[in-house]
Amino acid sequence: MDPSWLRWARGLQAIAQNGLTYATDVYDQERYQAVREVAAEMMAARAGTDTESVLDLFARESGYATPKVDVRAAVFRDEDILLVREASDGKWALPGGWADVNDSPSENIVREIAEESGFETRVRKLAAVLDRGRHPHVPAEPYHVYKMFFICEITGGAPKPNHEIHDVGFFGEDDLPELSLDRVLPAQIDRMFDHWRRPDLPTEFD
Repeated sequence: MDPSWLRWARGLQAIAQNGLTYATDVYDQERYQAVREVAAEMMAARAGTDTESVLDLFARESGYATPKVDVRAAVFRDEDILLVREASDGKWALPGGWADVNDSPSENIVREIAEESGFETRVRKLAAVLDRGRHPHVPAEPYHVYKMFFICEITGGAPKPNHEIHDVGFFGEDDLPELSLDRVLPAQIDRMFDHWRRPDLPTEFD
């Protein structure tokens, strides 16, 4: 679970962002900017960074505040699941990343799999939609994030690491490597095995 201070800071930032988007009175604009600065100070103090960096992060967001979407793929071959080793931390994760604008969820995940692993796939099922902040991912994320997990099957291609992905491999349920807990948790992979074995399971959500 995300700590309370992070949820409070994100909530204040969302109020400020919505206010700056819709308020027309100059004094209201100033008040919402002040709320944003308080949120940035809270987050900077607990994250060990400077307020200006957090304000710059907040300023990149405009319009009505909504969660970001992270898509992740559970791709199986025989009894094993596909994982990729991230160059950024040297740990393993399900293929995926931030959803891109103008692509559907399934288009996003098929592209991410191809880019990160070299495999061509098709989506079989949406297995879960989870609120990242309600699960023990580390480190904490300044944005509010929804994670979408898809069960996919291979239709072609071959392993192909790149500058962001140093290795591609398949692993058994009881033989998982060190995971990038920022991206995926062991319990989430366990549930993907359950969904793969039991296609009739309903989509899970928080």
